[in-house]
Parts: sequence; C-alpha cells; structure tokens
Amino acid sequence: MNRLLVRRVSLYLVVVMFFIGIVPRVEAGFVPSPALTGGTENREADMEKIRQCIENKMVGDRLEQLGFTPGEVKARLDAMTDEQIHQLALNLDEIKVGGDALGVIIALLVIAILVVILLQLTGHKVIIK
Repeated sequence: MNRLLVRRVSLYLVVVMFFIGIVPRVEAGFVPSPALTGGTENREADMEKIRQCIENKMVGDRLEQLGFTPGEVKARLDAMTDEQIHQLALNLDEIKVGGDALGVIIALLVIAILVVILLQLTGHKVIIK
C-alpha cells in the first residue's frame, strides 16, 4: 500500500512539474488612460528616454549592424505618433539586459527538495564512494 502511494505521488509531482515548466510567464501591468497620456510634455519626456537608450553603445552598435544610420533612426522616431512613442518608452523600462535566471534557480531548488523528500519517504539512501 505504501509503495503504491509513493508511486502515485511521484507520478502526480512529475505531471505537475511538467505543466509548471511549460506554462509561459505572464506579467501584468497598468494600462495608461488615454486622457492622462495626451500631451507634448509626455512626448518630450518619452523621446528623451528613447534618446538615452539609443545613445547606449551596445544599442547603437546593434542598430548599425542592422543597417540603420543615426539619421534613419531619428527620421523613424519623428514619424511615430505620440502613442507609439509612449508605448516604446514604456517597453524600454521592461527590457532586462541579462535575462531572468532567478526562476531557473528556484525551479532547480524545488526539484532538488522534492527528490530529497521522495528519497526520505521511500527509505532509500544515496551513498557516494
């Protein structure tokens, strides 16, 4: 009976970890009200944020690798609407340079803890010689 319970719990944990691993990470955020975001002062602040990002050496190098000259980038920015500029400025805040390794570390720790618990419940021991 005990062995059957351990197998069922193990199978359940494997299935749950599989579904947790394939579900995409979703982040929520506030949606700005159109009444609050209309104005030239917001466009100026957003353009300044975008200019600072473009002046970054890595971003400038990447734009040059893609074939964009600074004049083309400026022309494209000038052609964008206020809403597009604001959306781009908001998206710049969300960029993560190195990615997010915290989720991977937590998942590995949870898996290690589950393995240790399963070994303790079944009475098995790992001996390293």
